[in-house]
Amino acid sequence: MTDAPRAGQPAGADDLVDVARLVTAYYTARPDPADPAQRVAFGTSGHRGSSFDAAFNDAHIAATAQAICDHRAAHGIDGPLFLGRDTHALSEPAWATAVEVFAANDVTLLIDSRDRYTPTPALSHAILRHNTDARRTTTRHADGVVVTPSHNPPSDGGFKYNPPDGGPAGSDITGAIQDAANRYLESGLDGVRRMPLARARSAGTTAAYDFLGTYVDDLPSVVDVDAIRGAGVRIGADPLGGASVDYWAAVAERHRLDLTVVNPLVDPTWRFMTLDWDGRIRMDCSSPSAMASLIETMRGDTRASYDVATGNDADADRHGIVTPDAGLMNPNHYLAAAIAYLFEHRPDWPGDAAVGKTLVSSSMIDRVAASLGRGLVEVPVGFKWFVPGLLDGSVGFGGEESAGASFLRRDGRVWTTDKDGIVACLLAAEMTATTGRSPSEHYRELTARFGDPAYARVDAPATREQKAVLARLSPEQVDATELAGEPITATLTRAPGNDAPLGGLKVVTDSGWFAARPSGTEDVYKIYAESFRGADHLARIQDGARAVVDAALSAG
Repeated sequence: MTDAPRAGQPAGADDLVDVARLVTAYYTARPDPADPAQRVAFGTSGHRGSSFDAAFNDAHIAATAQAICDHRAAHGIDGPLFLGRDTHALSEPAWATAVEVFAANDVTLLIDSRDRYTPTPALSHAILRHNTDARRTTTRHADGVVVTPSHNPPSDGGFKYNPPDGGPAGSDITGAIQDAANRYLESGLDGVRRMPLARARSAGTTAAYDFLGTYVDDLPSVVDVDAIRGAGVRIGADPLGGASVDYWAAVAERHRLDLTVVNPLVDPTWRFMTLDWDGRIRMDCSSPSAMASLIETMRGDTRASYDVATGNDADADRHGIVTPDAGLMNPNHYLAAAIAYLFEHRPDWPGDAAVGKTLVSSSMIDRVAASLGRGLVEVPVGFKWFVPGLLDGSVGFGGEESAGASFLRRDGRVWTTDKDGIVACLLAAEMTATTGRSPSEHYRELTARFGDPAYARVDAPATREQKAVLARLSPEQVDATELAGEPITATLTRAPGNDAPLGGLKVVTDSGWFAARPSGTEDVYKIYAESFRGADHLARIQDGARAVVDAALSAG
């Protein structure tokens, strides 16, 4: 799919969401539970949608919050619930709805002490910190909710539940919450408990929690900030108008780093963004189009004097790494370089800790893991699959091609079980500080050893029905025995690392592969492909992949 003509260009007035209309629609639109597009639907990371489409409204959040209360009661989760939000326009009203419902259900609710924004990793960190203490005492276990649609456009809202393991909820939990929420929608919210916001905020069960201070002060346990400071690494951090804005300023101040918050502005229209590949505003820190402004700061005569520049999406669970010698790193390249670095610079990690990757991440990671003598755990798309391994230390690093990753503390204990874009960015500075080479230079060293793969992801529009067809793809639907001139060595619909369903199909040869799967958050399907034989061979793999997908859609 070709980029829109204005991709990478500054947003104009016509690109901006009307925030007043958006918030008004949140409260006034009434979703029709008989319409699948207007029901609560948990994808790979919570329920998402726009109030303009009657897909993310007050009724959805009230029903979902009550369903979470029911889930907690049914499973004996009676500790505090941590509640955070990002900077999307719909996050504030949805946060308020959730507070009203949680307080009315007598949930012990912990909200940000500064009444500001909470990155997803800070919430995961808070849950795990509380529950680690709980195992040593009689304290009850906690869980949490982040109100965020991640990198989605400004018109979207999102609502994500993290159970006591601190990571994204698995499909068994989200499926039950989703079904219960839709029953509440069907009943006109009968049974949903709620109280006015002022009463809810002053309730005896509602208290403040210092998300920022607790998280930022603990960073030296996971990243060598002393090395960054000692080497004088110059960092330019761009929150992209998201929840990490206060956190980066605090990191600079508390750890005395040479760190500049490149853009401290928060604006729910995101008028300062450059347009993404499709001409929409999207806070995707892995996209060259969305990151065009930050990339430009590292170029030419006007380049800023940063050794590394970083970006985060709206809830800071993703990372973007910009280096002077390479510009914006492909997420797969950074994952491979980070894995190679970490497993050689964390002597206190368990000797058998494995490398975790999603099935659509680069096979360069496979080769790096093998060279390190580490096991490889390949799982379906979704960070939830890494949670058990990160919790018990059997997985040292979990990463996915969409620029999401987390890894163990320096002593081998769990840090977060959700993606952490902040520590991934700080790791880039640590790599630069301790080795004198940028992450992109590290990656070039890997290509000299293992080859230089060509990788691409192509998105195409897909209806809900077409996405369902793609999710049911099976090996039997692949008649071919060859792909791009090579014998097919594996046709997978289940992940090698945990035997979980892929929700799509992966076809592998000795020097390449493709995977086809529907998006869990947008009306598109995705074809991922990679070749260690260059761009021409990659194009042939993509042609073969399209033929498989077209045949599946035609067969219905």
